Amino acid sequence: MPKDKLRLLFITYQGGLAGSTNSIAYLAKGLAEKGHEVFVGCRQDMLIWDLLEGSKVQRIPMTFKGKFDIENWRQIRDTVKKHRIQVINAQSSYDRYTAIFAKLWYKLKVEIVHTRRQNPLSAGGWLQKWFYVKNTAGIVVISEGLKTIFAEKGYPKNHLKVIHNGIPAERLTQWNEETVEKFRQQLKIKATEKVIGCVSRFKEQPQIIEAVAQLNDPSIKLVFAGIEQSQLQPYIEQFGLKNEVICLGDVSGKEVLNLYRLFDINILASTMDGFGLVLIEAMAMKCPVIATNFGGIADVVQNDYNGFLFENGNITELSSKIKQLLSDQPTRDKFIENGLTTAFETFSMESTILNYEEYFYGLVSKN
Repeated sequence: MPKDKLRLLFITYQGGLAGSTNSIAYLAKGLAEKGHEVFVGCRQDMLIWDLLEGSKVQRIPMTFKGKFDIENWRQIRDTVKKHRIQVINAQSSYDRYTAIFAKLWYKLKVEIVHTRRQNPLSAGGWLQKWFYVKNTAGIVVISEGLKTIFAEKGYPKNHLKVIHNGIPAERLTQWNEETVEKFRQQLKIKATEKVIGCVSRFKEQPQIIEAVAQLNDPSIKLVFAGIEQSQLQPYIEQFGLKNEVICLGDVSGKEVLNLYRLFDINILASTMDGFGLVLIEAMAMKCPVIATNFGGIADVVQNDYNGFLFENGNITELSSKIKQLLSDQPTRDKFIENGLTTAFETFSMESTILNYEEYFYGLVSKN
C-alpha cells in the first residue's frame, strides 16, 4: 500500500555559496520530485532561493534576524498551519532556535529535526544541548565521524541519526571540454606544470602552503577557489613559498567541476567539514584527493584506497603524500578508479533522499 505524501518544511538562514546550500537544494528538490509537498523557508537574497527556482519546491520568504526574531516565529507558524507541515528540518544556527521557539510559543503540532553538517566550533554548553535534545525529534549528522564528535560533546547517541550527503548523477555531468580549456587558458597552465587545487572557503589552507613550500618543486602551481589572495598572502610570505599561487575567489557550482579536470591533486585541509562534498566532486572528475583525517572526512576518503588522509597539522606527512601522489602513477590510477565508485555509487543522491524519506516517515508514524 503506497504511503501518504509527506509535508515538509526545510528552513535555513544561510544558503549562500557553500556545499551545504547545494546539499539542501538537492535534498528538497529530490523529495519534491518523489511527490512530497516540500517547502523551503529562506532569505530571498540568498543563493538557495535561486537554486530552487523552477523546481517543484515551494519557496517561503523568511527573515531570520536572530534567535528571537518574532516575525520569523510567525512566518514558521503560518507556514506550518497553512500547509499542515509534519516535519520542520532546521539547517543552521538561527533557524534551529526559531523553529523550536515557534513550536513552543504557538503550540504547533509538528516534529522538529536539526541537521548538523560541520564540526561545531562550540556545542553551546549543557543548556543548549538540553534545549536542542528536549525539543527535537532527532538530530541528523552527515557522517559517522560527526556523530562521534557530537556524542563526545554530550549528545545522546540514540538522538543522532547518520544520513550521508549525496550528489545527483546529473550534477556530475555539469562540465564540458570548452570550459575546461577556458580555465586552462585563464590559469596559463603549461604542460610541464603540476596543478594542486583546493576548493573551499578559508579553513586550513595555510597547511597546503607550508607543505608545498617544503617540497621546493618549482613545477607546482597552486590554485585556490573560494578564497581571495589577500587571505593567503601572509602565509605565502611566512613560509617563503616561491611557487605561483592563483586565488579565484568564488567560483559558481556550475563551473567548479571543470577546475577539477585541471587539478593533478585536490586537497581539502579542514577541521570543520562534517563530510567533504568537494572530495566526491573531485573523485567524479578523476582527480586524486588528499584530505585531513578529521571528523566525517574519513567517511568519504579511505586512506590508500580512494585517496590519502593526513593528520591535521602534520605538514611533513602532507608534503610527503603530495610528492608521492604527483609521481606514483599506479597509486594515482588506483585512487581514480576507486574514487569513481565512491562518487557514483557509494554516495548517490538517491540513497540520501531515500534515507531522509524513511527517517521522516518514521517520525510521522509515531504520532
